[in-house]
Amino acid sequence: MTSNINIPKISKASNKMALESGIKSLVGRKMTKSVKFMGEDIKISKLSVSEVLAIQEKAKSIAENEAEGFNVLKLVIKSAVENASDLADEDFNNFPLDELSSLSNTIMKFSGIGADQGK
Repeated sequence: MTSNINIPKISKASNKMALESGIKSLVGRKMTKSVKFMGEDIKISKLSVSEVLAIQEKAKSIAENEAEGFNVLKLVIKSAVENASDLADEDFNNFPLDELSSLSNTIMKFSGIGADQGK
């Protein structure tokens, strides 16, 4: 008594197409979560690799000029907080610094940078 098992063949072409429709379809998609800022819920998204690289490049200038740290903080927030790209640089001066710093740290952690990555 023998059994005949039919095993489907997978060609490289169909395998490649499945990969492109799988991971390729996720390109540009943002992961988001709600966090508290000044007592209100706001939506943040994980930073992309290109955004992280831009932030790291800007952060290199902090050693030369400490005031540049505030510009890096603004870049992090503008990159990850919903509708923050509409804020003028002067708008940031009207927020409490500790709230901005805490928000920036939360974004960095959520994006996998620093302690408690991805939370």
